[in-house]
Amino acid sequence: MAPPTHRVSTSNLTGTVGSEIAEYADTDHVFVFTPSIAGAVSNPTAGWSVNAGYLVDAVSAASVDIVSTASRRWEEVRQEGSLAGSYHPGNLGVGANAIVSSEPDYLSLNAGASVTQDLLNKNLTWLFSYEYGHDVSGRTGTPFSVFSHEIDHHSLKAGVTLLLDHATIVSFVADVIFDIGDESKPYRYIPLFAPGVYVPVGASVADVTSLRVSERPLEQLPLSRQRFATSGRLAHRFRSSTVRVDERLYVDTWGMKATTTDARYLFDLGRFEVGPHLRIHGQSPVDFWQRAYVMGPGFTYPALRTGDRELGPLLTATGGGSLQVALGSKAAPRAWVIGIDLNGMWTQYFDDLYITQRWSFVGGVSLEAAL
Repeated sequence: MAPPTHRVSTSNLTGTVGSEIAEYADTDHVFVFTPSIAGAVSNPTAGWSVNAGYLVDAVSAASVDIVSTASRRWEEVRQEGSLAGSYHPGNLGVGANAIVSSEPDYLSLNAGASVTQDLLNKNLTWLFSYEYGHDVSGRTGTPFSVFSHEIDHHSLKAGVTLLLDHATIVSFVADVIFDIGDESKPYRYIPLFAPGVYVPVGASVADVTSLRVSERPLEQLPLSRQRFATSGRLAHRFRSSTVRVDERLYVDTWGMKATTTDARYLFDLGRFEVGPHLRIHGQSPVDFWQRAYVMGPGFTYPALRTGDRELGPLLTATGGGSLQVALGSKAAPRAWVIGIDLNGMWTQYFDDLYITQRWSFVGGVSLEAAL
């Protein structure tokens, strides 16, 4: 009688689950606490993968913009859930994703699809994707049926990735985004000034209050915006380190032009991966930007007006670094990985009320386990 045969079943499934806690704080008295969790399951042999995530943003703010309207500190919670999947059994692949984000005065729904193809023995890969978003903006405590603004987003992306050699990758991506709807903030009141009144850069709340006229209309932005961006990436793997450099050029129909350069250099030190990070972002203002909007003849308001300093001329420098530590066994060192990412940011506002610069800090701690 033959001895029994013991069969060992194997699975091609791989999975990861991870959690991260991030914190943001700046000198404008804005604080954000963001815990998140994410997971992924894939079958590399069959060519499919599915991943999902959930995060919560807890925001506490007493910024100068809030103080200038005699409002007290406010707190708000935003929740976001995401689901994505891809199927790439051969040279041709498809993917789809969906994101839902909700906060007391804002609802955002997004869904998209993509197609990719590998060519030249996988030395060249092209990508094309489309994403549609529908946002509803309102006021906290007021039903959307009573007051709301609806904004639609159409996003197109086309890209190509080239494998130059066994250690060097170059990619190029072009993005076109069409925003349709009123993105004006229903809480943002714009101070107006009489003709001939000089308001200096960085004028304090007290100075603005003493110089402005009594009328303070709500912000009013254009009802559509077309955005165009092109990005490039160069990544090279050395024997025990990796360098990655990204460059993004941006322009839109509001007149803003921007450039963003991002660089990382990661070193492999056994179970440790560590490296610095540097990012420089500069932008011009939108066409209708004014530091001090002037009341028109007959007490008329400027047709377009904003108090969002992120639409003005600015320069932001970010510096920091990251650390990953593999905590698994000798046979599977990356079965458990803990990560730490710390960055400090300095922003110079060249033509704004209230503040001329802002310091901010963002840090995160993550833990990922392979299943």
